[in-house]
Amino acid sequence: MLPAATDAALRAHVRALLTQGQAHLTAEAVLADFPLDSINRRWAGVPYSAFEVLWHLRFTERDILDFIRPAPYEAVPWPQAYWPQKKEGSAQDWQEQVEAFQQDQAALLELLDDPHTDLLALVPNGKDDQTWLRAFLLVADHNAYHLGQLVLLERLSTDEA
Repeated sequence: MLPAATDAALRAHVRALLTQGQAHLTAEAVLADFPLDSINRRWAGVPYSAFEVLWHLRFTERDILDFIRPAPYEAVPWPQAYWPQKKEGSAQDWQEQVEAFQQDQAALLELLDDPHTDLLALVPNGKDDQTWLRAFLLVADHNAYHLGQLVLLERLSTDEA
């Protein structure tokens, strides 16, 4: 366990990384006004649509959440299971993915804010260096990467219009 002041500061930094615009846009800013008429568009040279990226983002966040919870975890095949089999989605599908992403992020933040979560301890299903801190940073890193892809796809959509 870390000293209380250090622990609180570290949690605040990780929370900010997950929820605030640091060196990137927030998930809310990226997802709120995404042009729904472009979610299934595949741009030349880009191997995915915005819907596929959002689905992957939501699935991976949920998978990490499942991994760090105390219930038994069964790994899914990489990379096949981490990308959607259904390649296109409706506006309703998009909204459902956004809401699921937000709910899972709230669950992650609840675990982060829980003072009983020892950031340096192994997560229940972890081994080696798979600590709570590593899991939260992994989510932040992964989210920032794919939110950047969504920003690019949105810019391509608006530049074309």
